[in-house]
Amino acid sequence: MDFFKTTDYSDEYLALASVVNDCCDYDYDSGSSFSLGDQLKRGFDLCASLVALAVFLVPGLVIALLIYMEDGHNPIFRQKRVGKDAKTFTLLKFRSMRVDSENDGSPALCSDNDDRLTRVGGFMRRHHLDELPQILNVLVGNMSFVGYRPERAFFIKQIMEHDERYALLFAIRPGLFSEATLYNGYTDTMEKMLIRLEMDLDYLRRRSMWLDINIIYKTTVSIITGKEF
Repeated sequence: MDFFKTTDYSDEYLALASVVNDCCDYDYDSGSSFSLGDQLKRGFDLCASLVALAVFLVPGLVIALLIYMEDGHNPIFRQKRVGKDAKTFTLLKFRSMRVDSENDGSPALCSDNDDRLTRVGGFMRRHHLDELPQILNVLVGNMSFVGYRPERAFFIKQIMEHDERYALLFAIRPGLFSEATLYNGYTDTMEKMLIRLEMDLDYLRRRSMWLDINIIYKTTVSIITGKEF
């Protein structure tokens, strides 16, 4: 499991979160939380991720094969993201873009009709199937089934230049499913990122197991019915 080990603990982000928390009406805890609600959420994540792995194993293998058949490259994409307590972890996705999509070393957001998307990748992204490997991230504890979507440090710095409250999100694990993604879709501009942040902060304030189950249900229905979001 060393592959999933979290690294690069960011004292800078956590210190900022504490400062921001003093000025905001949020309950930020930079340490490990062992509340009953957190234990229930983690227990749910463990059980649900094991069930999801069993359910999506064969479809996942089919998707991986289709990606490989299209261009002959590794179907799994790995990328560093920042999660709970501002620790970085390796996020897993099915690769939806060409392998040379960021060869210049500059992080770039994916937009609608992005010419870097492969044919299989475009379909996966429209229906959020590229996120399926993150079930493994949930299983090992990097992520939860529901939370804010984890972002790269490069973009977090840009977001925090506009709104330092992003640091408050480090109190919880990022999620495979997100209320903000359900209603705001993918973010490809700073304006959308800031809207997403407001929605993520609202989730942080209202979070509960019932809300998580509701988000999972609505997201699953949207994916099954082919709704693009």
